[in-house]
Amino acid sequence: MIAAPKNATRQSFRGCLLGGAIGDALGAPVEFMSRARIRERYGEQGIERFDLAYGREGAITDDTQMTMFTAEGLLQAMSRRRSGIDEAPEVVVHRAYLRWLRTQHFTGALASSGSETSGWLIHVPALHASRAPGTTCLTALSSGLIGKPGQPFNHSKGCGGVMRIAPCALVKEWDPYELGCKVAAITHGHHSGYLAAGALAVIIRTVLEGHGVAKGVSAALVRLVPEPGGAECIEALRKVTGLWKEDGADADVEQLGQGWVAEEALAIGVYAAMVGEAELRKGLTTAVNHSGDSDSTGAIAGNILGAIHGEEALSRVALGDVELRDEVIRLADDLVDAWTDQPGWVERYCEI
Repeated sequence: MIAAPKNATRQSFRGCLLGGAIGDALGAPVEFMSRARIRERYGEQGIERFDLAYGREGAITDDTQMTMFTAEGLLQAMSRRRSGIDEAPEVVVHRAYLRWLRTQHFTGALASSGSETSGWLIHVPALHASRAPGTTCLTALSSGLIGKPGQPFNHSKGCGGVMRIAPCALVKEWDPYELGCKVAAITHGHHSGYLAAGALAVIIRTVLEGHGVAKGVSAALVRLVPEPGGAECIEALRKVTGLWKEDGADADVEQLGQGWVAEEALAIGVYAAMVGEAELRKGLTTAVNHSGDSDSTGAIAGNILGAIHGEEALSRVALGDVELRDEVIRLADDLVDAWTDQPGWVERYCEI
């Protein structure tokens, strides 16, 4: 039995998932803007609170949608395990992703033999909104194939694998690094596409254990260094460390890229989380005010910072009301209950 990390509380679990949703929603209005355009619209400081996206303030994107389905899939995998069915978690998560694909109005035949309408998320009307879903995720999930680390069916390293992976750090049954890699590799076959996800899961688990983000980076590098194909992620994280040592909280995040690919999204999110350890709001705004994939980098930074600071601190930042807050918190609470062996959640995640 794995002991709960000392900071693995209801506050931190809620913070991790809620922080990701908040960072996602903060970045959503500026996702496709250059930094010059962001400053033209919001001023030199950039966007600092929720603005209109997809017809409302605080709207989440596909990043949070898929994170929620990742959590549901993992809870179902744990429920099955407690019922004596020891199925690979990534297989159960894949079925959850097929449900997400249905919410995106996919009407074709799916390879899965069932469970495509199980779970409660598919019955949440707001999750049936299309929020700029990633082409790789849509194509991979509609293919009928399941990618595995080292056995890819594509070579994508877009950030669609890493941005959804935070729940892999919030379960005790499986190693977070291996689980993160396997879950991301379902859709993203390039080494960097799934290794970045494993690294993020390690970083989140490390901060839940009471360590700083820098320690999390070191722990992730330990796992990445022996990996074939790990060079890009290693270089990206080492660049973050160097940038932090040289410029502290005032570096230009665009030196790390734009976040459209996995290792760059990880790097920007991790740097912003370093900034946000001391100043939560600044960390969140640093993550999104750049010319790139602002919602994904915001989500990654928010997952880490939420795990550090917790739900109450996120609420005090007062960026506005984030969409599907109650549903995100419910998933976080069920993950806490699963970790601490509380009653009730197992039945809620039985696949039917």
